[in-house]
Amino acid sequence: MLEGLSSIWAAAVAAFACCAFATAVQAAGPASSRVAAKPKAKVSAATAASTKARRKARAIPARPSLGQREGLHRTDDPLDLKSGAALVIDQDTDEVLFSKNADAVLPIASITKLMTSIVVLDAHQPMDETLEVEKVALDTPRNNRSRLKVGAKLTRGELMNLALMASENRAAYSLGAAYPGGLPALVEAMNRKANELGMTDSHFVEPTGLSSDNRSSAHDLALLVKAAYQHPEMREYSTSPEAVVPVGRRMVRFHTTNSLVRNPSWEIGVQKTGYISEAGRCLAMQAQLAGRKLIMVLLDSAGRYSRIGDAQRLRRWLDSLPAVASQVVAGSEAHRPAQPTAVAAEPSRSAAVTQSDGDLGRSGSDSF
Repeated sequence: MLEGLSSIWAAAVAAFACCAFATAVQAAGPASSRVAAKPKAKVSAATAASTKARRKARAIPARPSLGQREGLHRTDDPLDLKSGAALVIDQDTDEVLFSKNADAVLPIASITKLMTSIVVLDAHQPMDETLEVEKVALDTPRNNRSRLKVGAKLTRGELMNLALMASENRAAYSLGAAYPGGLPALVEAMNRKANELGMTDSHFVEPTGLSSDNRSSAHDLALLVKAAYQHPEMREYSTSPEAVVPVGRRMVRFHTTNSLVRNPSWEIGVQKTGYISEAGRCLAMQAQLAGRKLIMVLLDSAGRYSRIGDAQRLRRWLDSLPAVASQVVAGSEAHRPAQPTAVAAEPSRSAAVTQSDGDLGRSGSDSF
């Protein structure tokens, strides 16, 4: 009897074990199925790579600047500058020390803010008056990375400081919006001031430099820098390394867009950088170099740091001149430094640039 029960129990256990094993095998699937699953992962990886390649192919290539399209970068010069146009003059005597495509008319990006500030100062508006930060008409997420909140309240002096030092587009636009008569009157005053200064190849359409229709030449911008230097506020604001201003409930720190301002070996009196794709990297400034007050303008420089490199190249060349050459004797050609010459195919003095033809820059995009 016991033997019969043991046999039945053993058979039941064996049957249960067989069922459990069969269930596990069925759930796991055959080995061939598990091996066949691996190519599926490979297909997914290949698909992802193909998708990435298609996205990369759709990426928009960098648009060449107007100077590049006009062939300015094919100009040979003995210093091998990376800027399409350049000019160095003596601030006191107007002696030209270096010239390269100095009459080519190009978009000038945020160097526009020098003229905006001059016109505002000429209007004698109180610098301690509180203004509201305005939204720029050309303000889009792609074009603006401003940390100035629309509606924030700052003084006119604080806005001018940020416009010149940190190249804040909303700051410059707000200055223009608060000008007597608004933006149309400001733009009219900017062009009128350009005529007064003898800037015959210059034209302005708005106060920030976001539009590539703001254009000038290195020669004209030297006149603009010379005029800007006459204003103590512009000397102070444009050369301050940083500023902390209230934006809403927070205190926000802004920094200069020109690394040379933070370099103790450079004595800069007034400066402004600029960048939009259509203009390339730009720099206009007054500085004490080789024992002289000089004005330096660099336009349409290719490469983020190339305008600073060009400024350093020009400085080394100026420092290498004989001591007698740095002392200009009026009317005496014998004491004038030898001028590097720049020869190029005839560039167009003025090229029509429409806002739709050239892209718009970004606030603070001319920073290093």
